[in-house]
Amino acid sequence: MAKRKSRVATVFGHLYFQVVLAVLLGILIGFLKPDWGVSLKPLGDGFIKLIKMLLAPIIFGTIVVGIAKMGNMKEVGRVGVKALVYFEVVSTVALVIGLVVVNLLKPGVGMNVDVATLDTKGLATYTSAAQSHNAVEFFMNIIPSSVVDAFVTGNMLPVILFSVLFGLALARFPDRGKTAVDLIDSVLHGLFGIVGMIMRLAPLGALGAMAFTVGRYGLGSLTSLGRLMLGVYITSLIFIIVVLGAIAWFIRVSFWKFLKYIKEELAITFATCSTEAVLPQMMVKLEELGCAKPVVGLVLPTGYTFNAAGTSIYLTMAAIFVAQATNTHLTLGDQLLVLGVLVLMSKGSAGVAGAGFVTLAATLASMNKIPVAGLALLLGVDRFINEVRAVTNLIGNGIATIAIARWEKAFDDKQADAVLNGTMPDPPSGN
Repeated sequence: MAKRKSRVATVFGHLYFQVVLAVLLGILIGFLKPDWGVSLKPLGDGFIKLIKMLLAPIIFGTIVVGIAKMGNMKEVGRVGVKALVYFEVVSTVALVIGLVVVNLLKPGVGMNVDVATLDTKGLATYTSAAQSHNAVEFFMNIIPSSVVDAFVTGNMLPVILFSVLFGLALARFPDRGKTAVDLIDSVLHGLFGIVGMIMRLAPLGALGAMAFTVGRYGLGSLTSLGRLMLGVYITSLIFIIVVLGAIAWFIRVSFWKFLKYIKEELAITFATCSTEAVLPQMMVKLEELGCAKPVVGLVLPTGYTFNAAGTSIYLTMAAIFVAQATNTHLTLGDQLLVLGVLVLMSKGSAGVAGAGFVTLAATLASMNKIPVAGLALLLGVDRFINEVRAVTNLIGNGIATIAIARWEKAFDDKQADAVLNGTMPDPPSGN
């Protein structure tokens, strides 16, 4: 009897179980008491803000320490180039899969929506942001107006740029720079300690986020656009199992064991629709799995901008869905043009609120064929689709980091086997 109680206590003590329980409770509250569910939104927002306040210094510290200890500028450049090539190929594959599936399922056919009747007030924020959404603006935004601005805005790319430059500068002076590197490394351990404290609040964040989503939009809002939602979920599942599973097999890592290893991060990401909420924990776990610290520091944060496979799937499906729903005829050439534009545009949405909508609005506006007003159809279900997009992005970035580490011969197979097979302790929270 005592052993049974002990096992039950152990299960309840796991963060994964607590988050899943909180998600189910949040759905129930949002469904039965919508107003109360909406009022719980600050719980989810507060949890994400607590994590976000640590992202910039953690990314800075990890990259600087990793590069300074690596001490080789060519090696840093090689890792960066390999990561970008990988991201481009995988994201393009995701876009193509989304295009194929949406043409097979045809979720928008038969809706016969009159664009003139759509309420487009909710699109104002996204369409205005889309006007300045171009390649030049994207690259200029990577360069911060000041070092402080890079950390204040919360945009990852300026932080990564400054961190790489600072790490390379310290690497040039290994003796005189050692004190600074050791200090940053010590601060980094303290920051991960704070992450460990904040992660205990993850169930509350998950509860608030799910209660708000269901309470605000209602399960009934899924009915009319259910086919699109089902299509995105099915396509994401295909991409995860077939594409990411194949990559995991190629790099000799058990895919299912890896998913089990990051199950807590998957649950939190699904509930909060935010991969940033688990970025610090993912960095810790990937290092514990055997990926070299410099590779994790460079690849994982950059992947959050350039390797959004889940978002890529949604972009092509949503664009073609709007065309189908508004009876806008698209030839094969038109659809390939959509694909080509999205290959470029999907890389320019870093740090933009509602990045998916901004990218879609900019793409449709540049083509001048599919009505931008049709995006109003997606407002009701975007939050629900965000869940699977975020989970797909999280898994994709984890596999990408392992793949680049393997490519760089910076991956410890023995350590990975021990962690995934449970023959060594789980990575300590916040270390």
